[in-house]
Amino acid sequence: MAKIKIDLHDCFNDGRRIDRALHDAIDQACRKGIRQVEIIHGRGSGQLKKRVLKFLEQPEIKARYHRVEKDTKNPGRLFVHFRH
Repeated sequence: MAKIKIDLHDCFNDGRRIDRALHDAIDQACRKGIRQVEIIHGRGSGQLKKRVLKFLEQPEIKARYHRVEKDTKNPGRLFVHFRH
């Protein structure tokens, strides 16, 4: 199964870069028919995870994917699943 993996560690303090990286990953998944995007936000204080979840809850973004899965074995990442 093809998937896209993005690591947000490099841009954790730049909101525009975070949003751009997330938008690009979701656009690419929809365009190429990829079923899963893995988002690595890291453990830390949880602020980056909250930002990612808030981004994913936007109505225009939420309409593009099927569900979000929190990794039970690694709390520093999320999986966004698509139906194409």
